[in-house]
Amino acid sequence: MTTRPTRATGTQGAREPARPATAARPRGLSVAAIVVAIEAVGMCVAAAFAANATVNGQSYQKSSGVALTLIAIGTAALFAAFAVGLAKARPWTRTPVVMTQLAIGIWGIYLLAGHRLEWGVPMVLLAACCLAALFSPAGLRALNRPPR
Repeated sequence: MTTRPTRATGTQGAREPARPATAARPRGLSVAAIVVAIEAVGMCVAAAFAANATVNGQSYQKSSGVALTLIAIGTAALFAAFAVGLAKARPWTRTPVVMTQLAIGIWGIYLLAGHRLEWGVPMVLLAACCLAALFSPAGLRALNRPPR
């Protein structure tokens, strides 16, 4: 174990263990971050569709169309924050991303049952890829909190 001197604290010779060189981020986390970023872009597309429907008077009520658009924009921003957190290997991202992917997978299956293959297939595939990347051994190790 290599050691390095600490800051001058009044005690001569005090040493702390050297920190290991920062390891490269696991490929699984990079894949998961890319998948969540793609989902954020998909939510932006859904927000654009909702905004277009609201402007053209195709929503049930104008206020509900505006609310749906704002919810989609907020969700896209949240997904983008999750993608950044995964890219930086932040442990707090694991639980919300897993819960989000489970919801996206269930909604994708619902869309497949409703014969909306153009939306359901990508949702199910992206959710499965993200969960597989998160639950890879390297992904689990990278997102584990160190013991106290």
